[in-house]
Amino acid sequence: MYSHHQRFSTKSIIHHRKKYLTSFCRAAEYKMDLIPHLQLADTFGALFIGAILAAILFGVTNVQVFIYFQTHIGTGITFYKLVVIWLWTLDALHLAMIVHCIYFYLVTNYGNVIAFTVIVWSFKAQLVIAVITIYVEHLLYVHRIWTISKGRSKVLPITVGIAVVLASGVAIVILWCIFQKINVFTDFLNYEWALYAYLGSVAFVDILIASSLCYLLTMSRTGFSRSDFFISKMMAYIINTGCLTSVCSMAAIILTAAMPNNYISEAVQFLLLKLYVNSFIALMNTRYYAQPDADAMHSPEYRVRHEVYRPKLHIGASQDGDLQASQKSMYSHPDEVSHIARPGQAVVLQRSNEMITELDSLSSA
Repeated sequence: MYSHHQRFSTKSIIHHRKKYLTSFCRAAEYKMDLIPHLQLADTFGALFIGAILAAILFGVTNVQVFIYFQTHIGTGITFYKLVVIWLWTLDALHLAMIVHCIYFYLVTNYGNVIAFTVIVWSFKAQLVIAVITIYVEHLLYVHRIWTISKGRSKVLPITVGIAVVLASGVAIVILWCIFQKINVFTDFLNYEWALYAYLGSVAFVDILIASSLCYLLTMSRTGFSRSDFFISKMMAYIINTGCLTSVCSMAAIILTAAMPNNYISEAVQFLLLKLYVNSFIALMNTRYYAQPDADAMHSPEYRVRHEVYRPKLHIGASQDGDLQASQKSMYSHPDEVSHIARPGQAVVLQRSNEMITELDSLSSA
């Protein structure tokens, strides 16, 4: 009797388990039927690829930061060192928000169709970090334009500064939309105009900054091959980086207009901040890239190879006092001596020093 009751209980448990597994498999099949309709390849799949590319660019940022601090050892704590640390911190925080966003959708809420439509807080946070950081970098570029335009008309830096301030108004609008009006992904469709205005203003400011820097560098040409070569390399770099960030902004605008129902444009926007941080820090490392043999000019080997032969003069004791007095006068008034002995060299050195000061204010800190 006991064994018959036990066999009945076992059969009942097996029957309930089969029923539960059947209902679970049907629910899983139902979810799997829904997931393909979401087109994960060009929605969250695109975001996943954007996160991978953003992580790669963050690795490039780490290399740029390492180079900057290696080439500025012993200079103490400067303003631009703090700027580099601040930019690296924001870049790392931006990547952390992207990773959390992808993990939330593809791991924590895998198969949860309702969660796929809701915007997680980290997605909004990475947008806010990107908007604020890009605006601050524009201000830093304006500061550099103001610095290298010293001694010239201030119309150009003031014009660029006004453009950046006006673009900040668009940034405030986009931040207001993110916090107040956008809660699900479909809300982006109602505020595409704000996205177009923001990315368009960013691209315009990038082109304006790049053209202003190129104009100021052109005015800094001295006519000497070494300095002009360095200026040409800096101009080429500024044009390339300015075009790169502008093309990224314009690509996001085009993708948003052409494909509003996927997240490819959002994946491209993941990369925008990374490109800005890399371009700004690399600009401060331009002298390192453009003049890899600059340290060799101060090496003992360089001084030995370029040492000028000066024969010793055999003079008498009566002439020794006159020679010492002449040398003393020469070191007391070196500008007069250089003007008398080599009148063109003083002008060359003065102009070259002015150019180097301007380039240092642009490419180092």
